[in-house]
Amino acid sequence: MADLFKKCFEFTRAREIMAMGIYPYFTEISSAQETEVTIDGRTVLMLGSNSYLGLTCHPKVKAAAAAALEKYGTGCAGSRFLNGTLDIHRQLEDRLAAFFRKEAALVYSTGFQTNLGTISALVGKNDTVLIDRLDHASIIDGTRLSFGKIKKFVHNDMDDLERLLSRCGENGKLIVVDGIFSMEGDIARLDRIVELAREYGARVLVDDAHSIGVLGKTGRGTPEHFGLEDEVDLITITFSKSLASIGGCVAGSEAVIHYLKHFSRPLIFSASLPPAAVATVMACLDIVEEEPERRFRLWDITNRMLEGFKAMGFRTGDSETPIIPLIIGDLEKSFMMRKLLFDAGIFVNPVVPPAVPPDQTLIRTSFMATHTDPQLDFALETFEKVGKELGII
Repeated sequence: MADLFKKCFEFTRAREIMAMGIYPYFTEISSAQETEVTIDGRTVLMLGSNSYLGLTCHPKVKAAAAAALEKYGTGCAGSRFLNGTLDIHRQLEDRLAAFFRKEAALVYSTGFQTNLGTISALVGKNDTVLIDRLDHASIIDGTRLSFGKIKKFVHNDMDDLERLLSRCGENGKLIVVDGIFSMEGDIARLDRIVELAREYGARVLVDDAHSIGVLGKTGRGTPEHFGLEDEVDLITITFSKSLASIGGCVAGSEAVIHYLKHFSRPLIFSASLPPAAVATVMACLDIVEEEPERRFRLWDITNRMLEGFKAMGFRTGDSETPIIPLIIGDLEKSFMMRKLLFDAGIFVNPVVPPAVPPDQTLIRTSFMATHTDPQLDFALETFEKVGKELGII
């Protein structure tokens, strides 16, 4: 008789990497998520965080979280559907709807649940959902939980997307893309996606997890970046990047949001977002609008580091954002590079299959508006040294 746990007992790859001393995951950090963090008593330069605007320790953000904790306590003890909706949940939703220039917004407990709950509720058995092959796992899982047909198009290949759209027939169609792709650092071709959606009668959902506070004239993300805010039907985000919290939301028409409130299982059957997290997001939205200099600084850093990495000979793919991958193409060499960088005082994230193809393993670097010039100088010097030592450049 087959043992359900057999696959667990036979999984050895991670332990082999541990035995080699180059296992990079579940590293314990004992300080705040700032440009430098403390690991095992050492101060390490953080180049692996998604806190693009560096707001996790902003005084206004911490004060807002503390005030909400004092007033509402630590949690809501129930789902949004029942007893877990506070007045500040509604205030945040109104704030997010206005921020995205949409009729309404709905807050979920995580960004992952946002995509899961939105896609699975909207896409029915006679519908088709079309996703980029490099879309986030939450999008992929959301399509799996729907009852619709799933079609994947080649990354940012609009000819392939049109080919698939032309074969979908007259049933409902939803195109779902990341605004900024989380490992590659490139931007979805939203202008062409919107054109194709109009032509073939499809709706468009953009997951702007990595774009808020980063793209657009005022930091409102990919639709604003392309001037297409009125053309994108739904925007989903997570609060765990530039908004320094946890949770997520979907913004769109009032009718769609009303429907999701009554049919989105991850919303109805999950406990609601803690009040301190809600207050954190509202404070961060204020800062996105009131301190544009953070976004300007982030782009100065992005351009400098992209140019620096390319000048050394690193392959950065199609990156054009603060997410800059260094393509290594070998699993063990990627782990070794991460270890050598860590030993030298820099934290980065190795990305290996199944997140990327076997020949596209990479070191993912990501930058914060609060990184200093001396920190960036140190990073460039160290990457050049380690890259040459491993024969990557």
